[in-house]
Amino acid sequence: MTRVMVVEDDENLRLALVTQLRAAGYAVDEAGDIATADRLLRGTHHDCVVLDRMLPDGDAIEYVHMRRQLGWRAPVLFLTARDALADRVAGFEHGGDDYLVKPFVMAELTERVANLCHRSAFDRPSVLHHEDLVMDCARREVRRAGVLLTLTNKEYAVLEYLLTRAGLPVQRADLIEHCWDAQADPMSNVVDVVVKRLRRKLKEPELIHAVRGLGYRLGSR
Repeated sequence: MTRVMVVEDDENLRLALVTQLRAAGYAVDEAGDIATADRLLRGTHHDCVVLDRMLPDGDAIEYVHMRRQLGWRAPVLFLTARDALADRVAGFEHGGDDYLVKPFVMAELTERVANLCHRSAFDRPSVLHHEDLVMDCARREVRRAGVLLTLTNKEYAVLEYLLTRAGLPVQRADLIEHCWDAQADPMSNVVDVVVKRLRRKLKEPELIHAVRGLGYRLGSR
């Protein structure tokens, strides 16, 4: 699932942004300051970061500039009430990819996030495959033995993560972290439910195997 980080210290605005983006189908993590955002960003891949410029612990463009120098590539959309040309230029010069001035229309923000996530997708392999299972990441199509499968967003996300680690055991906690957002209960059976549906759609011979006490592994026996 496409994953977005929202960093905004205004709680009401942050809630509105998170609600809007989740409704649009994204997994969303959230933070109210740079320190919290940095911890989350270093632990998980994000396809786009929506980042308020002025946060309680500093100007976010300095943080982005520092991370860019270390090779960080996630697309960044700056949000700010500062609409002067010099401020916009500074945002781009420090590593921002887009710049949206407050107040803004939520539909416009969603479209800008979609464009940046699409750009981020080019950093991923265009095709993943294992035996007769082929995932075309550009088209978001999955075929088994040439037959097109119809998958939900969650099924696709779980299968994509397992494919990137084909042959290796993957913990349920890792699947929760990468395919769901902070709303998911790590003690629930959501992973098992999605994997059960995937197994049914992938049919025989079985490709997703349970690893006792750990999680799942994609591959031959």
